[in-house]
Amino acid sequence: MKKIFLLIIFLYSIVSFSQKIKTELYDSENYSIETPDTWKLTNDEGIINIFPTSQIGAITISEYHDLDLPKTEVKKFILALYQSEDDEKKVKNTGNKKGFAEYRYEYLDEKEKIFWVTKVYQKNKELYLITINCQQKHWNGNYMKLFNEAFESFKIKK
Repeated sequence: MKKIFLLIIFLYSIVSFSQKIKTELYDSENYSIETPDTWKLTNDEGIINIFPTSQIGAITISEYHDLDLPKTEVKKFILALYQSEDDEKKVKNTGNKKGFAEYRYEYLDEKEKIFWVTKVYQKNKELYLITINCQQKHWNGNYMKLFNEAFESFKIKK
């Protein structure tokens, strides 16, 4: 009887902890992103910051609609954001979404102990810059999962 009771408690705990976190959709004119509903959002002159209440990191979204940046310079642009000396090969061209070239770059700021993930979507003179920054000590487990799920939910409407 005790074994059955322990098994039921064990199964109940697995189900209760594996429930999906409630999300909220941020919907702008040009894109949308889904984040945990407990996270905060600020709009600083068109630059969107979405972050957990613990403020251990953030997702930042910037959009540019008249940026004359040749495709050959996008990787250099991304590396320059972090003043990184990494080789351009570390910036991956991960394909296309709705005609937008997609780039991804991961960077660890050793001095500040912050982990960065950057995605850039570019088509003609339009560019969307989406970044995650998270304190290195929190870039694991649940926070990494939540940030990545939100990051991957980013959708361009055009």
